[in-house]
Amino acid sequence: MDEISDALARADAEAFTRRPPRTLRGQITYLIRQLGSARAVAAEIGVTADSVNRYRRGARRNPPRAVTERVEAAVRARWQPRVRARRRRRAATTGGITVETRARFGYTAPVGTTDDGRLRRLTVHLPAEYADRLFTAREAGAGDDQLRRIVAEGLRDIYFRDGGTRAPDLTDVALTDIDYIDLEF
Repeated sequence: MDEISDALARADAEAFTRRPPRTLRGQITYLIRQLGSARAVAAEIGVTADSVNRYRRGARRNPPRAVTERVEAAVRARWQPRVRARRRRRAATTGGITVETRARFGYTAPVGTTDDGRLRRLTVHLPAEYADRLFTAREAGAGDDQLRRIVAEGLRDIYFRDGGTRAPDLTDVALTDIDYIDLEF
């Protein structure tokens, strides 16, 4: 599963200043304007160009659930790109990112301390450098494992080490078994 990628996408959608089109006809019309042709939209959502034209005309109104979900996802992915880019830029330069999660954390620590993973619920604000690293890695096509490591590093430095004031020997924090994760920027 792509928990971190999905959380970033949800946080991106919170940036919308207007609602995306809600009707199937409006969504298909928007996608045709964005992609240039019914054939390109058909390739994007996995149907024929004739089906796309039927949806646009209103001749077919109730596509299968999987098609509806792909149409909605395609619209959300393209909706208000400048608004989302502005929010990501602000988070990556000054604002940072807030991580709220319930997950199992394990860590490598010196001998004599426990390193057993424990389920914790955390809400931690990470500085802009971690937001920048997350966005850069996501745009470069990084997998969820790499994004998870970036979040775990941020939580290690800010929460577990408290910005360098405690646990200096804590070397590695593993973020596993994510129950839920929400990001806000």
